Amino acid sequence: MNIQRISTGSSFEKAIGYSRAIVKGGWCFVSGVTGYDYTTMEMPDGIAAQATNCFATIDSALTKAGFMMSDIVRVQYTVTDVELVDELIPALGEAMSDIRPAATMIIAGLIKPEMLVEIEVTAFKG
Repeated sequence: MNIQRISTGSSFEKAIGYSRAIVKGGWCFVSGVTGYDYTTMEMPDGIAAQATNCFATIDSALTKAGFMMSDIVRVQYTVTDVELVDELIPALGEAMSDIRPAATMIIAGLIKPEMLVEIEVTAFKG
Protein backbone atom coordinates (compact mmCIF):
# COMPACT_ATOMS: atom_id res chain seq x y z
CA MET A 1 0.00 0.00 0.00
CA ASN A 2 1.43 3.37 -1.04
CA ILE A 3 1.93 6.33 1.26
CA GLN A 4 1.02 9.82 0.05
CA ARG A 5 2.74 12.73 1.78
CA ILE A 6 0.95 16.10 1.88
CA SER A 7 2.92 19.32 2.41
CA THR A 8 1.85 22.91 2.99
CA GLY A 9 5.30 24.13 1.96
CA SER A 10 5.96 25.40 5.48
CA SER A 11 9.64 25.70 6.34
CA PHE A 12 8.84 23.87 9.61
CA GLU A 13 8.09 20.68 7.67
CA LYS A 14 11.57 20.49 6.15
CA ALA A 15 13.41 21.79 9.22
CA ILE A 16 11.76 19.40 11.67
CA GLY A 17 11.32 16.53 9.19
CA TYR A 18 7.60 15.81 8.98
CA SER A 19 4.68 15.92 6.57
CA ARG A 20 1.56 18.00 7.15
CA ALA A 21 -0.43 14.84 6.46
CA ILE A 22 0.07 11.22 5.52
CA VAL A 23 -2.47 9.17 3.56
CA LYS A 24 -2.38 5.40 3.72
CA GLY A 25 -5.32 3.40 2.49
CA GLY A 26 -8.54 4.94 3.73
CA TRP A 27 -6.75 6.88 6.49
CA CYS A 28 -5.41 10.42 6.60
CA PHE A 29 -3.26 11.47 9.57
CA VAL A 30 -2.86 15.23 9.87
CA SER A 31 0.06 16.40 11.99
CA GLY A 32 -0.52 18.82 14.83
CA VAL A 33 -1.37 22.25 13.42
CA THR A 34 -0.79 25.52 15.24
CA GLY A 35 -2.54 28.79 14.54
CA TYR A 36 -0.18 30.29 11.98
CA ASP A 37 -1.65 31.69 8.81
CA TYR A 38 0.78 29.83 6.57
CA THR A 39 0.33 32.30 3.70
CA THR A 40 1.60 35.21 5.83
CA MET A 41 3.42 33.24 8.58
CA GLU A 42 1.63 35.42 11.13
CA MET A 43 0.08 34.18 14.36
CA PRO A 44 -3.06 35.88 15.68
CA ASP A 45 -3.11 36.79 19.37
CA GLY A 46 -6.29 35.03 20.54
CA ILE A 47 -6.79 31.29 20.91
CA ALA A 48 -10.11 31.31 19.01
CA ALA A 49 -8.49 32.98 15.99
CA GLN A 50 -5.59 30.53 16.22
CA ALA A 51 -8.03 27.59 16.25
CA THR A 52 -9.82 29.00 13.21
CA ASN A 53 -6.47 29.11 11.38
CA CYS A 54 -5.74 25.55 12.54
CA PHE A 55 -8.98 24.28 11.04
CA ALA A 56 -8.34 26.15 7.77
CA THR A 57 -4.93 24.46 7.49
CA ILE A 58 -6.45 21.08 8.39
CA ASP A 59 -9.22 21.53 5.81
CA SER A 60 -6.65 22.41 3.15
CA ALA A 61 -4.49 19.37 3.96
CA LEU A 62 -7.51 17.07 3.95
CA THR A 63 -8.68 18.48 0.61
CA LYS A 64 -5.23 17.95 -0.93
CA ALA A 65 -5.42 14.36 0.34
CA GLY A 66 -8.89 13.75 -1.14
CA PHE A 67 -10.70 13.91 2.22
CA MET A 68 -13.21 16.28 3.77
CA MET A 69 -13.63 17.69 7.26
CA SER A 70 -16.63 15.38 7.68
CA ASP A 71 -14.21 12.41 7.38
CA ILE A 72 -12.52 13.35 10.68
CA VAL A 73 -12.95 10.55 13.23
CA ARG A 74 -10.43 11.63 15.88
CA VAL A 75 -9.14 14.99 17.11
CA GLN A 76 -6.63 15.96 19.76
CA TYR A 77 -6.45 19.49 21.11
CA THR A 78 -3.38 20.68 22.99
CA VAL A 79 -4.05 23.92 24.84
CA THR A 80 -1.34 25.83 26.72
CA ASP A 81 -3.51 27.12 29.57
CA VAL A 82 -6.73 25.78 31.07
CA GLU A 83 -7.87 29.41 31.48
CA LEU A 84 -8.10 29.68 27.66
CA VAL A 85 -10.51 26.77 27.18
CA ASP A 86 -13.72 28.82 27.55
CA GLU A 87 -12.49 31.24 24.86
CA LEU A 88 -11.61 28.27 22.61
CA ILE A 89 -14.88 26.32 22.86
CA PRO A 90 -16.95 28.38 20.36
CA ALA A 91 -14.29 27.92 17.64
CA LEU A 92 -14.21 24.17 18.29
CA GLY A 93 -17.99 23.96 18.15
CA GLU A 94 -18.10 25.94 14.90
CA ALA A 95 -15.72 23.51 13.23
CA MET A 96 -16.66 20.21 14.87
CA SER A 97 -20.26 20.29 16.19
CA ASP A 98 -21.69 18.55 13.12
CA ILE A 99 -18.78 16.10 12.78
CA ARG A 100 -18.44 15.15 16.46
CA PRO A 101 -15.29 12.98 16.29
CA ALA A 102 -13.76 11.20 19.25
CA ALA A 103 -11.73 13.89 21.01
CA THR A 104 -9.08 14.51 23.63
CA MET A 105 -7.95 17.82 25.12
CA ILE A 106 -4.57 18.09 26.81
CA ILE A 107 -3.15 21.06 28.70
CA ALA A 108 0.58 21.32 27.90
CA GLY A 109 3.27 23.65 26.67
CA LEU A 110 3.99 24.16 22.97
CA ILE A 111 7.32 24.93 21.30
CA LYS A 112 6.83 28.69 20.82
CA PRO A 113 5.32 31.08 23.40
CA GLU A 114 2.87 32.61 20.87
CA MET A 115 1.32 29.19 20.18
CA LEU A 116 -1.81 28.76 22.31
CA VAL A 117 -3.39 25.69 20.67
CA GLU A 118 -2.35 22.80 18.48
CA ILE A 119 -4.90 20.57 16.75
CA GLU A 120 -4.22 17.11 15.31
CA VAL A 121 -6.79 15.03 13.42
CA THR A 122 -7.23 11.60 11.91
CA ALA A 123 -9.69 11.12 9.06
CA PHE A 124 -11.08 7.92 7.60
CA LYS A 125 -13.10 7.10 4.55
CA GLY A 126 -13.70 3.45 3.89
